[in-house]
Amino acid sequence: MSLRVAMIGHGFMGAAHSVGWRQAPHVFALAEQVEMAVLVGRNVGATAEAAARWGWAESATDWREVIARDDIDIVDIVTPGDSHAEIAIAALAAGKHVLCEKPLANTVAEAEAMADAAARAREQGIRSMVGFTYRRVPAVTLLRDLIAEGRIGRVQQVRAAYRQDWLVDPEVPLAWRLQKDRAGSGALGDIGAHIVDMTQFVTGQRVRSVSGTVETIVKRRPLLASGSGLAGAAAEGYGEVTVDDAALFTGRLGDDVLVSFEATRFATGRKNALTIEVSGDRGALAWDLERLNELQFYDRTAPEGVQGFTTILVTEPVHPYVAAWWPAGHMLGYEHGFSHQVVDLVAAIHDGTDPHPSFEDGLAVQRVLAAVEESAAASSAWTAVASGDDRDDAAEDRLLRLRA
Repeated sequence: MSLRVAMIGHGFMGAAHSVGWRQAPHVFALAEQVEMAVLVGRNVGATAEAAARWGWAESATDWREVIARDDIDIVDIVTPGDSHAEIAIAALAAGKHVLCEKPLANTVAEAEAMADAAARAREQGIRSMVGFTYRRVPAVTLLRDLIAEGRIGRVQQVRAAYRQDWLVDPEVPLAWRLQKDRAGSGALGDIGAHIVDMTQFVTGQRVRSVSGTVETIVKRRPLLASGSGLAGAAAEGYGEVTVDDAALFTGRLGDDVLVSFEATRFATGRKNALTIEVSGDRGALAWDLERLNELQFYDRTAPEGVQGFTTILVTEPVHPYVAAWWPAGHMLGYEHGFSHQVVDLVAAIHDGTDPHPSFEDGLAVQRVLAAVEESAAASSAWTAVASGDDRDDAAEDRLLRLRA
């Protein structure tokens, strides 16, 4: 049996997801084969060109028609956040398994509606997953496993940061990621979501309260010329940036563990610097995306004369996901996490189990992001992260049409 996939949206994430769908069946012994059936986009020519380049069998421009097709089994959503809820809820209602890029939605209410739809679909054997792909970097999965095994003892503190610099130039045009109605938030949602999810994933604990601040450093940017992409576009006046450029916040996990978070697109010289360090009473673990095959481990129980951070090269066959790839010492890259994402989703569909991260996990991250924004608006006051019992009834009413 083959699972036929429709991907809605393209661009950077479309390319990355396409690599995952294309590679996984050739490297891993998947329980089900997959077919890259349809790529969906708004522009006929650009979508057809992307489909041909990335290996999709056909292209289309109407996602509603595509998810209604009987020959589509999985819908992969890589559109901007403002359309995630509508597409995902419709796909789940149509009986399609859904993979949705992070962050899950633009608002908590949308994420709640999506999680509810996923719960209803689960009763019919329909699976859903959020694309927090860094969970599937072998070193990050190993970091999580070592914490769960107690190798660093009781977790006492976490430091997580995601730093980029692609907006330092004030002449970078006003793309959709800088518009709140399209993206929901700026650095906070785009890259801050990753460090929130990673912290919760590796520690097994949820963020329960936050104190934070956000800042828009460049408040006006050149408008994109009509029909232009980000690079080399001529300006047609200036527009307001309506999202944050940087977010700094502190959080407390369920066991009262203190966490520091930084998400910024203004860290000059840092291209894609995602780091996490988890300190425990028996040791510590640290990981850096820019050295993604390495995990730093400090064993405080070792003899005093040999204590110090040691480097684990996470390329051995015993390490998560690695056995299907290259001989030990041959490095994996950024793109491999997208193949691992496909492996886990296909396995869950075949086995009838729930993949992670679930839409509930995505909702948990969305609640943290909302609490950071609330805290920032209240002069960084400590703010509780909403639980499942704290629903926005007015927003729920506005989303009834999505749940139909």
